[in-house]
Amino acid sequence: MSNQKTPIYLMPGMAANPTIFDGLELDQEIFNTYKLEWFVPEKGMTFSEYAQKMASFIAHEAVVLVGVSFGGLLVQEMSKHLKVKKLIVVSAVKHHSELPKKMLFAKYTKVHRLLPTGLVNNVELLAKYAFGERATKRLELYEKYLSVRDKRYIDWAIDAIVNWKQEDIPSNLVHIHGDKDAVFPITNISNCITIKNGTHTMIIHRARWFNEHLPAIILEEGSSI
Repeated sequence: MSNQKTPIYLMPGMAANPTIFDGLELDQEIFNTYKLEWFVPEKGMTFSEYAQKMASFIAHEAVVLVGVSFGGLLVQEMSKHLKVKKLIVVSAVKHHSELPKKMLFAKYTKVHRLLPTGLVNNVELLAKYAFGERATKRLELYEKYLSVRDKRYIDWAIDAIVNWKQEDIPSNLVHIHGDKDAVFPITNISNCITIKNGTHTMIIHRARWFNEHLPAIILEEGSSI
């Protein structure tokens, strides 16, 4: 086995910053971890163009990309511009048919454009968008995690999600999903590693599971739990 460390790039979910990965403790003798951050897209920037720009921040080859929620969609798009050893998506979707019906409805009716995204500084509302749950009990926590509050970014992100169209699932993709995910219900998801009682925010609240299982998922060929 090579002594070279495996480079892992971590992409947080919509509006979230890299602190959502603070609970991850990957062996630094084996892995080099790098945390990516959202930037506000240029006016008119497509999701594909955004992914290509984000891919330019990757400084290694044969990388492992880990993306959570909307970040999971982004790393799949980024992989089209990179040499990727493995894609790991958490609390996300890997095919447009896995999007919930309400998002497919929004795609055709454009109803998502009527959402009050101007209120992005309302953390409770932002948590509903990003995490699919009310923030009243964890308001202070979500103040920490949800720092990207630019209206252009939020509008762009919601539009990118509901209009995402992927038909060919990458062969090197591993999908980890919670059976209590309120944003992307598991009833629409196929071929995934299922975490019992895992919610959309399980990367934060179930960090112990990821610390126990993620190293093997990263290193093993075609790994499954």
